Amino acid sequence: MCAYHGSPMRERPRVKICGVTDVEDARLATELGAWAIGLIFYPLSPRRCEIDAAVAIGRALRRRAEVCGVFVNAPLDDVSTTADAVGLTMVQLHGEEGPSFCDEVARRTGARVMKAVRVRSPADIQAVQVFRRVGFHLLDAHADGVPGGTGQTFDWALLAKRRSRVPLVLSGGLTAENVGEAIERVGPWGVDVASGVEARPGRKDPVKLEAFFAAVEEAGREAVASGGAGAPATTEEPGREAVASGGAGAPATTEEPGREAVASGGAGAPGAMEEAGGKAAASQGAGAPGVAARPATKAPA
Repeated sequence: MCAYHGSPMRERPRVKICGVTDVEDARLATELGAWAIGLIFYPLSPRRCEIDAAVAIGRALRRRAEVCGVFVNAPLDDVSTTADAVGLTMVQLHGEEGPSFCDEVARRTGARVMKAVRVRSPADIQAVQVFRRVGFHLLDAHADGVPGGTGQTFDWALLAKRRSRVPLVLSGGLTAENVGEAIERVGPWGVDVASGVEARPGRKDPVKLEAFFAAVEEAGREAVASGGAGAPATTEEPGREAVASGGAGAPATTEEPGREAVASGGAGAPGAMEEAGGKAAASQGAGAPGVAARPATKAPA
């Protein structure tokens, strides 16, 4: 079973280019058709984006592409401050953050939330199911001691048992050479790539970028022509309606238990998989309500 349970694919998957560190690469990726640009704020990443560069990218891409900040077990205040300074429209949580922490990030920042999970067994596919109110699930390859960006794939056959209707963004070792097969086998809503289009960590290779987009376009065209499984019939991006109403970014067409409570500022997601940081965040209050559009970019203090 693919990400959308056999729904006919109507267009190619969206493309997120991650690990961008300068305006030039961000603009090129957007011109080639990127749906989202990922800026990594994990201090130990070789693709870490400095705050000044991130602010410049946020300004350059405003209303042109999603600007996605990638965080790994960062404090809620740090995520919120960075989102405001850069003008993030999306936040990717790539650590052990729990469902309630995801809810608070959405409430504080007004950005949609993408929850990443590293996959090595069926248990990991099951674990991501508790994140019902996020805008997207990103599934990446697992590597001991490294949160991501390893250039490794995982066993896509594990996704056959995925039952969530939260849009799936597939990551982990994708390149121009294998992304077509990934789209054919998995039918993701979107694909995410970092090392597969690099000249070196943090800098993109224009030739590899062009080849990756061409491969996605071709695979999407073939899937649409054959009526393959994949993206939903609507071209509306999931999550905007829920964020606009103060939710955590889940698709507006998918009803999940507790949605009314979240929309009204009530209890968050179930306590399963909750970590200490998420509980602490929940006790800090809701902050600003979620909105579909970010406020004007504010320069860092």
